[in-house]
Amino acid sequence: MASLRDLGLSEYEARAYRSLLTTGPTTAKELSRASDVPMGRIYDVLNSIEQYNLVRSQTASRPKKYVAVEPSTALDRLLEDKKRELEEKADQYESIVDDLADELDAAEPVEEQFWTAAVGPEETIDLLLERLAAADRDIVMVSSHPSPQWDMQAVSEEINAQLEDALDRGVSVDLLMTREMVASMSEEVGRRYRETLQQRDDFDVRTHDDVTGSFNLIDGVEVCIQVPNPLSSGEAFGMIDLKDPEFAANVHEEFVPRWEQAEPLEF
Repeated sequence: MASLRDLGLSEYEARAYRSLLTTGPTTAKELSRASDVPMGRIYDVLNSIEQYNLVRSQTASRPKKYVAVEPSTALDRLLEDKKRELEEKADQYESIVDDLADELDAAEPVEEQFWTAAVGPEETIDLLLERLAAADRDIVMVSSHPSPQWDMQAVSEEINAQLEDALDRGVSVDLLMTREMVASMSEEVGRRYRETLQQRDDFDVRTHDDVTGSFNLIDGVEVCIQVPNPLSSGEAFGMIDLKDPEFAANVHEEFVPRWEQAEPLEF
């Protein structure tokens, strides 16, 4: 059940404000009796909710009287205070993340072979987006056919956003696709390509219909290979992510001739 405490008021502050709504203009002593807020605390409580701009006081009267601000106005003010507080917290956390990112990136990466796997549509996309976000130098993407269990409109926008982030941090991107894969992408992705990405020297998209598999090369040392479902043709079963410079070099060697034969994508 919703409570004024959810918006930042203490129990005594909430009691005092609710009581003021029913008593009308009243003194601190009368409010203490009506709200069950101890007399020793009532002035602190009133000062507090006055700072929240939830009450108005009549200083000319003796004793001083207080009246509640209308609920709609009071709730709007509490909401704005909470939004401002959350924005400040978000800025604080972003600053912490920036500081930690610089600190953690300073550590030398461990150059050892390593592999992991993801099974299932959502897990596969999550792993791919994670590895694209980790790229420092270059990304090679090869995409053959859209998988029916994915919403390709939404997925293409997620991947495109990740590629744009990579370009902004200095990563070059080479993307090889079939025409069928190009047609499966959202209109927004096409618009971004025409208006922005097509003009970038560090972003190159080509098409070749003789592409039968889907994989990604990250920084020349890591390979993300989409694994097809052995029981359902055309569906993706999962993804294997393998960090192995020698294997990545072999994959790139196989990729180069197909890339050279491919045609630049133009709208």
